[in-house]
Amino acid sequence: MKQNERIIIIGAGLSGLTLAYLLSKKNVFATVLEASNRSGGRIQTIKGENETPLELGATWFSDMHPNLISLLDELELKKFPQFSKGKCLFQTKSFEPAQEFYIPEAETPSYRIAGGTERLINTLYEKIDAEQIKLKTKVVSIEEIENELIVESNKGEKFIADKVILCLPAQLVGSQIKFIPELPNTISAVLPTVQTWMAGAIKFVLEYSEPFWRKNGYSGMLYSHVGIVSEMYDHTNFEEDKFGFTGFLNGSSSTYTKALRIELVLRQLEELLGKDASTPLSYHEKIWTDEFILNGNRIINIPHQNNGHPLFQKTYMGGKLFFSGTESIDKFSGYMEGAILSAKNTLKKILI
Repeated sequence: MKQNERIIIIGAGLSGLTLAYLLSKKNVFATVLEASNRSGGRIQTIKGENETPLELGATWFSDMHPNLISLLDELELKKFPQFSKGKCLFQTKSFEPAQEFYIPEAETPSYRIAGGTERLINTLYEKIDAEQIKLKTKVVSIEEIENELIVESNKGEKFIADKVILCLPAQLVGSQIKFIPELPNTISAVLPTVQTWMAGAIKFVLEYSEPFWRKNGYSGMLYSHVGIVSEMYDHTNFEEDKFGFTGFLNGSSSTYTKALRIELVLRQLEELLGKDASTPLSYHEKIWTDEFILNGNRIINIPHQNNGHPLFQKTYMGGKLFFSGTESIDKFSGYMEGAILSAKNTLKKILI
């Protein structure tokens, strides 16, 4: 790598911010361009009425994800196991009572980040010079001129780079960025076919003043083939003084109004867990189909389709353009571990 190389990272999700952080540790400073008005990408933690950290995006990880755990340790962030003690519920048919069963507490549990997953994003952000990160800066074109790349935003801003790293979903690369000259047909044909992890998911969170389900011997885990809630988990915080649920609604409910979704969620939970379930402090949801995730409403239903495709391991535009991000890597693609692993792999490539 040449001294004082100008590096631009497109996308301020976990992969982009991790890469910027790793570069800064080597005294290499990159500019990070982010189309939305916030960093974090598919990590989004909000606060409820009682300041409960509620996850609308990426939440869980395990001991199978050593790169993520190592980064958390380095940043001095705590992890804690997902609560799973007690009775679980499984609704198989609308005309039968829900089945109750016990799942032993796992020897290798799923974990969450104390204070919310966004603490990882915020901590990385704090480690990077704030002037490096430009929000509400959507890249619309990348042009190769001699030995440089000219990156242009939707506001007409132009950034000159020696290397550009794409840390955003492949579908968006193919649909929203114009390349001059065009990328090879091989990679251009793959981009629209890459599944974007979380795309089309409807995540919901409920906040309560008391963990009534725990007191009644329930774990908070629910799986259903019947109701609007398809799966749900206890969402009590690390300190165990703020309480709630998080989970996923079935995909067809995206056509309902939000008011109807709330009504159906509370009705289902009241039938299963009693009247206490019908009076949450707050309800929030996110349908992951916005312009920062998908090209229109295109949803590919084959998990991890073309994630980690060999063409993402190559460089383009004379070795100056790189693909990174969780869908670009063949190990743990779609997961936070994949985002961090892709950042580490890309770091090795650009420091050559």
